Amino acid sequence: MALKLYDTLAREKRDFVPADPSRVTMYVCGPTVYGYAHIGNFRPVVVFDVLFRLLRHVYGDEAVVYARNVTDVDDKINKKAADEGVAIKVITDRYLAAYHQDADALLALRPTLEPKATEHMGPILDMIGALVGNGSAYAAEGHVLFDTQAFPDYGQLSGRDLDDMIAGARVEVAPYKRHPADFVLWKPSKENEPVWDGPFGPGRPGWHIECSAMIDKQLGQTIDIHGGGIDLAFPHHENELAQSRCAHGRPVLANYWLHNGFLDMAGEKMSKSLGNVIIPHELLKAVPGEAVRWALLSAHYRQPLDWTPELIEQSRKALDRLYGALRRAKTVEAAIDVDGPVDVLAALSDDLNTPQAISGFFEISSAIERAVTAGDEAAVAANKARLLAAGALLGLLQADPDAWFEGDADDDLKAKVEDLLAKRIAARTAKDWPAADAIRAEIDALGVVVMDGPAGATWRMKD
Repeated sequence: MALKLYDTLAREKRDFVPADPSRVTMYVCGPTVYGYAHIGNFRPVVVFDVLFRLLRHVYGDEAVVYARNVTDVDDKINKKAADEGVAIKVITDRYLAAYHQDADALLALRPTLEPKATEHMGPILDMIGALVGNGSAYAAEGHVLFDTQAFPDYGQLSGRDLDDMIAGARVEVAPYKRHPADFVLWKPSKENEPVWDGPFGPGRPGWHIECSAMIDKQLGQTIDIHGGGIDLAFPHHENELAQSRCAHGRPVLANYWLHNGFLDMAGEKMSKSLGNVIIPHELLKAVPGEAVRWALLSAHYRQPLDWTPELIEQSRKALDRLYGALRRAKTVEAAIDVDGPVDVLAALSDDLNTPQAISGFFEISSAIERAVTAGDEAAVAANKARLLAAGALLGLLQADPDAWFEGDADDDLKAKVEDLLAKRIAARTAKDWPAADAIRAEIDALGVVVMDGPAGATWRMKD
């Protein structure tokens, strides 16, 4: 079936056709490593991880090259290092490690490539030189700036008029700019900031040129997919597109531009500046990463997602139901050579429709429950295989079901809970409801949640 993706530049869903099916390229803007990333920063991590998995399913694991950059030179990094009195690398190493830890907990595959800005100064300076050489950029007072008026298509990606963009954007209006929308490619370093020698004077790069140079160096002058949050469409991606096209003289930087929507808190965009952020590094101490991942995929990636405590609870319960089906099918091996999860794959192939894909999970799990009840092992094996395959496409349901429910419970606690559950079943069979309720209260006091279902009771540790 054809994979369709919504292209921000074309403003429509288009059939995805890679330039080279043996080397499908995708670039996603990654973290600026000066602090712990908030949950909104991890929406693109999870969304584009699903696309990475889907592309690998279609074209083969080795055929997809996914690059997610690391911005490790930035004003906020400099300030953090100065405030702590440590080298800048201490800051960037610390928070990149934390970012990896959090992304791993959210079950995101590591990208194929993870280029760092500081390791691409040569390509950055080469690209700036090419832009100055062909008249697309100019030097002024120690800075080098991109000349937006030299690029007639400026504003094409965001769909904004140049004058409107100036009015609405956070642009630095400086006397040395030819036009207020012109943006910095190279700038002088301040005291105690990182500095590199270059033909334009000692200094450091602007943010936008870093990504363009890393794309060129790691993936090529034209790539298949460029992704990121919708907040990056302007000015960051607009500027990337402009400078890359001008540097290379090509009509296209990315054949498909994908942008995920915001995460909202009480109807407001989640951002550090508003102070309404949730930090996964803390959240994941109390909530399973898989439940957070499910929550991030519960709405279509291009739509806003309202982040609430109820969303996490709903996600946990959904996973309880699915892992419960897998637990009841534990004694049956998943079948080999069965039809894949066709409905789930069809939903993902329609512009990553994860809500529709997730609904297909429950249909398969219900089929498992019916087959377990009927004692139909062949049907259990076939549907278990489909559910696991569907989960793999979304990075879900790959844990051992017992581990999902039992968490960090030790053997003694597990044995005690199982004994109490057996006594509760006996009490319920005898219709001794007060005894059954008393046993449930005893189980609850152990920090355990009992979940009654058609096939019996299961349990899990409380968050």
